[in-house]
Amino acid sequence: MASETLTTALLGRLSQHPFYAVLSVLLAYFALGRIQQYWRLRHFKGPFSTGVSWLWHSRAVVAGDSHLHYGYATEKFGSIARVAPNHLITSSPELWAHINAVRSPYKRAEWYYHAARFEPGKDNVFTECDNEKHDARRRKMAAGYAGKENPGLEASVDTHVKELVHLIRSKYAAPATSTQSAMPMDMATKMQYLTLDVISDVGLGKAFGDLKADADVNDYLKASEEGLYIANLSFGLGISWLRNVPILGKAISPSEKDARGFGKMMAEARKSVEARKMKSTDERSDMLASFIRHGITGDDLFQEVFEQVLAGSDTTAASLRIIMLYIMSHPRVYAKLQAEIDDAVQAGKASAYPEVILDVEARKLPYLCAVIREAMRVHPPVVNLFSRVVPKGGDVVTVDGKEVFLPGDTMIGYAAWGMHRNNRAVYGADAEVFRPERWFVDEEAPGEKERLARMYKTNDLIFGHGRWVCLGRVVALIEIHKTVFELLRNFDFALTNPHEPWKIFNVMGLFSIGDMWVDVTERL
Repeated sequence: MASETLTTALLGRLSQHPFYAVLSVLLAYFALGRIQQYWRLRHFKGPFSTGVSWLWHSRAVVAGDSHLHYGYATEKFGSIARVAPNHLITSSPELWAHINAVRSPYKRAEWYYHAARFEPGKDNVFTECDNEKHDARRRKMAAGYAGKENPGLEASVDTHVKELVHLIRSKYAAPATSTQSAMPMDMATKMQYLTLDVISDVGLGKAFGDLKADADVNDYLKASEEGLYIANLSFGLGISWLRNVPILGKAISPSEKDARGFGKMMAEARKSVEARKMKSTDERSDMLASFIRHGITGDDLFQEVFEQVLAGSDTTAASLRIIMLYIMSHPRVYAKLQAEIDDAVQAGKASAYPEVILDVEARKLPYLCAVIREAMRVHPPVVNLFSRVVPKGGDVVTVDGKEVFLPGDTMIGYAAWGMHRNNRAVYGADAEVFRPERWFVDEEAPGEKERLARMYKTNDLIFGHGRWVCLGRVVALIEIHKTVFELLRNFDFALTNPHEPWKIFNVMGLFSIGDMWVDVTERL
């Protein structure tokens, strides 16, 4: 009787205050939704609160080290871990390959990819979440990225590697016979100058000229960094969706009228695209010309080119910085690699100075290739979450020898640190150690050939897989092999501040790296 009286009184009060009634309904709806989310993924463990709240994930993203948190989660809770009420991550290479297969029924999660759009409602090949549209656009771009319609691709890379060597020799390197100390050089900045000049040259037909100027021409790099930090903060706080709100979204998004940030960078990129479109595609066959020939037009063309310049520059620059840091911080590896390079030069297995080593020559140097693979394994240069959506009806997968059911509409992403750096099952008990020699095994020994094949297959996932494999992989690897070879052929490097070799921050899965000061000495 007392409970009925209390209920009647409560209902009466709510009826007198409609606002509280609506608020109560909304809160109850929200609570019920969270309970349902928690329950449907209750079999997957994760850090405290991840079953009912996004707080853990938000803090990881905003702090700029989400890759470490994802690595921790899979290390502690298994190959599939929960990082939010409706989001899982995996460090299983087999599961990730299955999810990303060419004919996979999974799709990209709009929650993640639309947060990476440059402009509201406008997609590029990276942000497109409709599988059919993505595949169609990708087919139009494949030839340009693969170099099939860009015969000057390698020569363009060589031009800018030579400019990098000249810049270092003329401005920063101390003569080999000099007793004077070298002028410290921020390697992080120079690597970004190189990659931006390369991608603008092979993509737009004209380099931005950062290496020649030894400066951030047009403030592209400053603008890119500012834009990525803003995007990372809004994504971490869960407010990226505001950009899709009519009127408000346009007001808070980058504009080509902006004096700084992504907006300014977009304006400069559009000028380059428009100028290039005025020329015949036969005049110069580069990536942009290939895109046009294969039917990418209008604003779609601008979106793809801008994505290409931003992502192609940042990811390759991060790779080069990581590789050089691990070489410089491991004297044994440094000496062994430089000896292989010197031997190749003396034996005529590399193009004679001042020419740049050919890509085909560089790929025949086993220790160089092993060092590059190992550095990108122990410190993956791209650590995006890459959220996918499990198809409706769910999916039964095998992980670590056990069948696991993934409920439909669940988001699942990539834990780069767990899959590569911490993966003892694939790389051995010392997986966290930078040891290029792990890539050399006795293939005649039982099981070693198969183990090496699994290592390669897992390591290749750094560039994605199947439907979503990185289009720019060919260009990036040509650039990386040539640059590392030529830097160690021409100079000796030492970290200026070994106790703090760089400043690094994860922004939207890309690494913002700066203050990587080195002392340089000529070798020739």
